Amino acid sequence: MNWKRKQKIVLPILLCAGLLTACGRSETMSEQDIAVMESIAESVAESVAESVVASMGGSQGAAGDNTAQESSQPSDTTGESLESSQPAAQISTAPIGEGFAAEHGALKVDGTQLTDQNGDPIQLYGMSTHGMAWYPQFVNYDAFKTLRDDWNTNCVRLAMYTHEYGGYCSGGDQEYLKSLVRTGVDAATDLGMYVIIDWHILQEQDPNVYKSQSLAFFKEMSETYADHTNVLYEICNEPNGYATWESVKSYAEEVIPVIRENDPDAVIIVGTPTWSQDIDKAMANPLDAENIMYALHFYAGTHKDVLWNRLDSCVQNGLPVFISEFGMCDASGNGANDFNSTKSWFEVIEKYNVSFFCWNLANKDESSSVIKASCNKVSDWAEEDLTESGKWIRDYFKGK
Repeated sequence: MNWKRKQKIVLPILLCAGLLTACGRSETMSEQDIAVMESIAESVAESVAESVVASMGGSQGAAGDNTAQESSQPSDTTGESLESSQPAAQISTAPIGEGFAAEHGALKVDGTQLTDQNGDPIQLYGMSTHGMAWYPQFVNYDAFKTLRDDWNTNCVRLAMYTHEYGGYCSGGDQEYLKSLVRTGVDAATDLGMYVIIDWHILQEQDPNVYKSQSLAFFKEMSETYADHTNVLYEICNEPNGYATWESVKSYAEEVIPVIRENDPDAVIIVGTPTWSQDIDKAMANPLDAENIMYALHFYAGTHKDVLWNRLDSCVQNGLPVFISEFGMCDASGNGANDFNSTKSWFEVIEKYNVSFFCWNLANKDESSSVIKASCNKVSDWAEEDLTESGKWIRDYFKGK
């Protein structure tokens, strides 16, 4: 039992004892004074009794309370009876709006499967934003509501570039970018959707380049969203170039504990080398951590049977894979869409119930953007507002 709790119980007891002693020993006090003192003593005794009951867990809040609660003290190893009789502390969670994320709750990785709070397999799917610094207008409640209600998606990915122009680590307004993340998380939470916070490394190649910034960012994000069961963390988008799995793994082994200190059970997505294609390297030498998934990215116009066979092999051998980015066009994000290749990809994706996210929610003039460059609407898009890829993926989502 800690000293503060002892003070709450012991000091009133001493006061009570003193009052009773005074009542019994004083020769000068009138009967009326003694009666008042006895009344005070009885009141104090009742208060002490209530404190003792509360310390033993007798006044636990109702299960499922969504308000923030003070975390309970750890069990006392000295064996004091009041502490040892306490029930396990209830973990408070942030309220989530009615919808998919509220229904399925906290996620967990079980073998190769992402599962919900009941242990049932679950598949997340939706859109990834483009770089939020460049297309912030699409990070809003109404846009996400359109994705949920009209497109039938259950999750959104918030892509925050780190190195490119205006990136988080290259002169971008960090407070503004974090405010966009908060806006996105809040909107998804209110809509009952899951949401991925994506540390979108690309041109810097190796995530260790901005490791110190990443550690500070994920410390802050995990502190902010520790009570959110709908938030996933993607700690390195696409390691590439000279980045090896060994360097990515060492980076992950430093970032993961920072998140776990605040959010012990959140699902964490780890990118793999060669623009998140070398999941086989991760399979050969996986991280020693729970609730971890490994990112695979593909662009159907470029990546075909070699990569989807790799997905098949890795899942067959027990690797939990998460497709946090894909497109129907070529790997540049542009060029012609290859929908036949995309369909072949989805045969494997659906076979193994892999989660998947389409790049990208923006009106950039390129094949991978789902909104036409001529469209300035940031929600409630009509058929004529969508690109070829936008129409295809919207129809696929709606058919699930």
